[in-house]
Amino acid sequence: MTTLIDVKIDSLGHIVTGKTPSKKVAEYFDGEFQFVTPSDLNFKHYYCRTTETTVTEAAKEKHKNQFIPTGSIMFTCIGNTIGKCAIASVDCLTNQQINTVIPHHQNESKFIYYFLNHYMDVFRGIGLSGGAATPIINKTDFSKVVLKAPERTLWPEIGNLLSKYDDLIENNRRRIQLLEESARLLYQEWFVHLRFPGHEQIKVTDGVPEGWEKKPLKQIATLNYGKALKAEVRVPGPFPVYGSSGEVGSHEKALVKGPGIVVGRKGNVGSIYWVNTDFYPIDTVYFISSEESSLFLYHALQNVQFINTDVAVPGLNRDMAYSRGILIPDDKNLQRFLSEVKPIQEQINKLQDYNDRLAQARDLLLPKLMSGELTI
Repeated sequence: MTTLIDVKIDSLGHIVTGKTPSKKVAEYFDGEFQFVTPSDLNFKHYYCRTTETTVTEAAKEKHKNQFIPTGSIMFTCIGNTIGKCAIASVDCLTNQQINTVIPHHQNESKFIYYFLNHYMDVFRGIGLSGGAATPIINKTDFSKVVLKAPERTLWPEIGNLLSKYDDLIENNRRRIQLLEESARLLYQEWFVHLRFPGHEQIKVTDGVPEGWEKKPLKQIATLNYGKALKAEVRVPGPFPVYGSSGEVGSHEKALVKGPGIVVGRKGNVGSIYWVNTDFYPIDTVYFISSEESSLFLYHALQNVQFINTDVAVPGLNRDMAYSRGILIPDDKNLQRFLSEVKPIQEQINKLQDYNDRLAQARDLLLPKLMSGELTI
């Protein structure tokens, strides 16, 4: 058993609150630097690799006091996103909803990331206790938090040990992305560019090969509404919870039998996810039942242009979605496509299962290392 010490957050490093450049100044945006917002992070990130928005050298000069170096630990401090955490993979700027720890010692960076993750519920409690309509932890309150940690000499080793699991997870994620890309390109080659096997001998009229047909989505599948499940009432379990941004947590019970397809309804409109297991779709998405789901439909929906029908809050009207046309091939080409993509999906499933086991092992190890129950 390791002796624990009290650690104040501002003793970990310099604390910086981000800043959003003025959107009235066009020269601040579309540059070479990442601009990180809570939507770029999730509760499972390790490194932040990409962002939706980028900023320029001019923005960096304007907000040089808020720019953070590689290896800094970003921690979201507002709303339901409190606790989203990641290590900066490059020098970058964050918005004002993120407090960042710039470590005093670079070899403690990984430990600080896991340390903040371990105490996520503490931070969420602090945010909720403030009485504000939207939970928030300002820079001052964040800096003053005192938490228990193992002896500081152990921090680099603890961080390096836990990071081995996330390094493997990241590597598998990259492999998954490559596999998904190969299946996506195959679909586009066959069913968008119509260069399917034997296409030279098939007559095409108005973009529809002979023997194929174009049908509205309504005739192919039912878009069922997900069910509300607030984060505070979820009981972590074996079933993934899906929102319009993808997997957002887990629950002890599933709502839908897998495999199935999830379609973003609110927020990330038209986002498409294939879920191989039983799962829980929340009220920001539609889902397609296992009986009506197929890998062909999954890839077809990724090529549908769904239209946002709500200016204030992005939303996908179901009748509008139902009107979207999908090109249905003849049975021969449909079965050919499925025979090509099923082995790819099986590899993806295996890698996802492996990642789940790695994450479970890491999450079992983390509290034992932080509490001093296990030593290195």
